[in-house]
Amino acid sequence: MKKILIAAAVALTFAGHAVVAGAYPVKPVMLVVPSQPGGSIDFLARLIAEPLSKSLGVPVVIENKAGASGNIGNTYVANANADGYTLLFAYNGFLVANPHLYKSAAIDPVGQLAPITMVSRAPQVIVTANQVPANSVQELVDYARKNPGKLNYASSGNGSVPHLSGELLKQQTGVDMVHIPYKGAGGAVVDLISNQVDLYITSPAGVMGQIKQKQIKALAVTGEQRLSTIPDVPTAAEAGLKDYTLDSWFALYAPAGTPDPVLEKLHAEVSKVLERKDIRERAEDAGMAIEMSSRDELGDYTKSQLLYWGDVIRKAGLEVQ
Repeated sequence: MKKILIAAAVALTFAGHAVVAGAYPVKPVMLVVPSQPGGSIDFLARLIAEPLSKSLGVPVVIENKAGASGNIGNTYVANANADGYTLLFAYNGFLVANPHLYKSAAIDPVGQLAPITMVSRAPQVIVTANQVPANSVQELVDYARKNPGKLNYASSGNGSVPHLSGELLKQQTGVDMVHIPYKGAGGAVVDLISNQVDLYITSPAGVMGQIKQKQIKALAVTGEQRLSTIPDVPTAAEAGLKDYTLDSWFALYAPAGTPDPVLEKLHAEVSKVLERKDIRERAEDAGMAIEMSSRDELGDYTKSQLLYWGDVIRKAGLEVQ
């Protein structure tokens, strides 16, 4: 009798998953962006939202839940119903750095989220306000050394890649700079343009237009190659920072416990969108590269990045109470 009950329970479970997979989606899907509108995370999320809506047959609605350096958005998704209707458009800084910076406020990205696919990867670009008396990385470093504590740098929040990039720049060059965290990329860019902040190290998508319009100055990109959209801007290595190769990555997750059939459908439909030539070209125009993965690959990468950034943060002595 016990074996019959177990078999029936298993059958009902698989039947339930089949129904979920067959019916999903039947209502709008919320795509949570853990930052303010503007900036690279928001740009990429909106890039895929409209074509994904058409692919899924239901609206994919962007919901910006900024604050606490991404912890508000991340936590919202981690605690949401595991039914495929609330997804996280994650950013590596907030996702894998926060657990080491915020001992109680951050989520466990491995235990509380289910990976769907990698979406994009981008180098950082070192940009300054026009008033900063430096037109190269070396001139910037020289100025900072002659004026310790005078130069400040923006980030999109504590633990973000711009924050960690600034700390690594301080470590590698020995300069003294003041960190100014913002609640998202939008405010940082506005203040950079208006000369309220001096330096910002961020993904190209959020500042490409401002660079081309000469509202700010681009000194270097942190990838191994120059960007085709700003070919005159040298790599960090060319500019004298030999070991300063950094990138941001962006990926899609669901709450842990989301049924596999739903995750598989999401992976398949998002992959179709990312394979489109127009999507790839728009990402490349913004200095970003589309990069897909399997669910397992993203899961393994999340674990390895969690360890890597934990080591970086410990060496920098960073912690946010």
